[in-house]
Amino acid sequence: MKYKNIKLRALEPEDLELLYEWENNDTHWVISNTVSPFSRYTLKRYIENSHKNIYETGQLRLMIDHVEDKITIGTIDVFEFDPFHKRAGIGILIANESYRRKGYASMSLTCLIKYCFKTLQLHQLYCNILANNNESIDLFKKQGFVQLGIKKDWILTADGYLDEYMLQLINE
Repeated sequence: MKYKNIKLRALEPEDLELLYEWENNDTHWVISNTVSPFSRYTLKRYIENSHKNIYETGQLRLMIDHVEDKITIGTIDVFEFDPFHKRAGIGILIANESYRRKGYASMSLTCLIKYCFKTLQLHQLYCNILANNNESIDLFKKQGFVQLGIKKDWILTADGYLDEYMLQLINE
């Protein structure tokens, strides 16, 4: 899947070290609800099983490649895929900081939303974003997501609790 200057692609064995670095970066843990590191072995098995159909696993992870620079800059996920109710959650990480705030997350979301609505024929997508993550909130709202509610004191951090917003996009 390609859109402008990004390409979304399936996981490859060569992505192991990137995933290991990104998944074990504890600054991302509060966003992903992770509380412990992943081993290379676990991630290697995850990659080996990534060929399975989204209908089997309920999830899909795609890598975000910058086409011109020929570099992987992040990852985008579909999770809690529910084919009966035709909905799924989505999340995105532009891990390479020098590629943030340049439109690549927006391009990636545009591409994934199109895939989810046209190919998977979903009716709705949702995401959960920490209330203090203004960049992500703006990103998803620009894509048409609407804030539905606030989960108060939802995420515990070293500095206390954070609220989390739930946003939703319905395919009309």
